[in-house]
Amino acid sequence: MTNLAQDLLSSFVVREPQLNGGRNLSIAALRKEALDRFELTGFPSTKDEEWKYTNLKPVLKHDYKILLKSDDAVAFSDIKQFLLSDLDTYKLVFINGKYSSWLSETTHSEFDICTFASALNKYPDTIAEYLGKAAPKGETFVDLNTAFADDGAFIRIKNNQTVDKPIEVLYLTTEENGPSFSQVRNLIIVGQNAEVQIVERHQNLGSTVNFTNFVSEIFAAQDSRVSYYKIQNDVTHASLVDNTHVLQERQSNVHVGTYSFGGKLVRNNLHFYSAGEHCESHMDGVTIIGDGQTVDHHTLVDHQEPNCYSRELYKGIYLGKGHGIFNGKVIVRQKAQKTNAFQQNDNILLSNKAHIDAKPQLEIFADDVRCSHGCTIGQLDKNALFYLRSRGIPKSEAQGLMTYAFASDALEYVKVPQLATRLNLVIADKLGINLEFAL
Repeated sequence: MTNLAQDLLSSFVVREPQLNGGRNLSIAALRKEALDRFELTGFPSTKDEEWKYTNLKPVLKHDYKILLKSDDAVAFSDIKQFLLSDLDTYKLVFINGKYSSWLSETTHSEFDICTFASALNKYPDTIAEYLGKAAPKGETFVDLNTAFADDGAFIRIKNNQTVDKPIEVLYLTTEENGPSFSQVRNLIIVGQNAEVQIVERHQNLGSTVNFTNFVSEIFAAQDSRVSYYKIQNDVTHASLVDNTHVLQERQSNVHVGTYSFGGKLVRNNLHFYSAGEHCESHMDGVTIIGDGQTVDHHTLVDHQEPNCYSRELYKGIYLGKGHGIFNGKVIVRQKAQKTNAFQQNDNILLSNKAHIDAKPQLEIFADDVRCSHGCTIGQLDKNALFYLRSRGIPKSEAQGLMTYAFASDALEYVKVPQLATRLNLVIADKLGINLEFAL
């Protein structure tokens, strides 16, 4: 067992009485059971099949502080660049895992946009009904988060409500605690025929290393529509394990876009469960990384009911010694006839030292389905590159334009124009090109 695992187990004794919801016996029991499971398993290693290509040792070796303090010195001017400042949004800002009321804009008027910590005390019955129902028990980082997390976003949209503007959730880490290990939890409940758009971002503002273990549970009721966008463009001494679990009911439509451009190690576990007929599940991802960076996308779509549709498109561009991992699994249960599932992962290596490990998977137990998957790994088309250069475009600019075009179709389903513009500019910057046309 690692030193970090031992530190976590010993700190729980001190931390448990302070955890929000501690007076709720069902929540306290849920936390203790999760910790017991973590104590049995510890952190995964490359000997575990699901972590075969992702080595956690360089991340776990640091002497992290676990009991964190917030940082009152952070001002709006420090974080403005990380927000969609040209768009009116609801805002939930957390500093070192703690809610920052002076940087946030929340509401309880027609829907609840507040914190997980307040909901643990204000809505204990709702928390007991939903917490841990989408995220499976027995996954190390989920169990650890269940045991320790006491803050994050709580978003509940009532039936037939459309949130009037996007919600931004920003998680900040500062140098206040030195090297830090934080755990935050999102609980998102979207009622029948309701609609919401959410933008999530993690950002280290300091020069010390940090490691975030993050869990989101999303419940999409019948006919609901959810768009969830993850921007991962952190500094190279920040690491993130992001677990997102989506439970869909009949005729719901959920889109999760994951855009990974930064961080030392980023692991995205994205799981969809189609628990009603005629669900639509959409997943898009763009990854552009370089030296010393690893991004690991592990996706699961579990089709449990008939007549559902899932679409998955991930694009990866790897420079320097960048390391990409894609493990996408689609399961079609025997009952899930008439399933239509599409999965595609395309990758470009712009360096001889960059590499990717890809493992697309289909497990089909029904006999009346349309399912396909594909994976490509290659370099830029030399003929197309020659064509652009013959038109007077410099080599570096030609390469940038080709890779930009390669990645851009994964942004097709972004419904927030200001976010689409921001992502296009980030991609162009990562690829070293100037966009001289209107976005």
